[in-house]
Amino acid sequence: MEPATANSAAAAAPENPNVTTVRSLYTALGSGGSRQISGLIASDLEWWFHGPQNCHHMMKMLTGKSSPADFKFEPRSIDAVDDGECVIVEGWEGAQVYWVHVWTLNEDGVITQFREYFNTWLTVWDLRPLSCTGTLWQSHPQDLAKRSLPGLMLAI
Repeated sequence: MEPATANSAAAAAPENPNVTTVRSLYTALGSGGSRQISGLIASDLEWWFHGPQNCHHMMKMLTGKSSPADFKFEPRSIDAVDDGECVIVEGWEGAQVYWVHVWTLNEDGVITQFREYFNTWLTVWDLRPLSCTGTLWQSHPQDLAKRSLPGLMLAI
């Protein structure tokens, strides 16, 4: 029998519960499950948006002004940072639309803050005192060499 490797141990580790919550949100968004969505998000959700004005797709989706057929949020990566309090989701639609969502969850696993970035290169930094981490997360858009994206730094 072979000894366990770091990769096999990581694969066996349970998923962060906040990642599971955010993954459930995207599943509900894809199926139009408004009842499921309302159970995952605080009624006083704090919302931030950075991008072209015609790209408020998530706002329209969460308020019921559009359907899953209008814009599909299909995550390419979902990562927990800041001890799992923040969950960062990245995806793109075709070659022209790249998006990053940063979800903040409270201790009960309810989404309380949402930051949405369209066609923006995002770097997330930990600026707390005594932190040696620095960069927590960085964008990985496809075909970046073929286009230029404005850069933005998010400090948590």
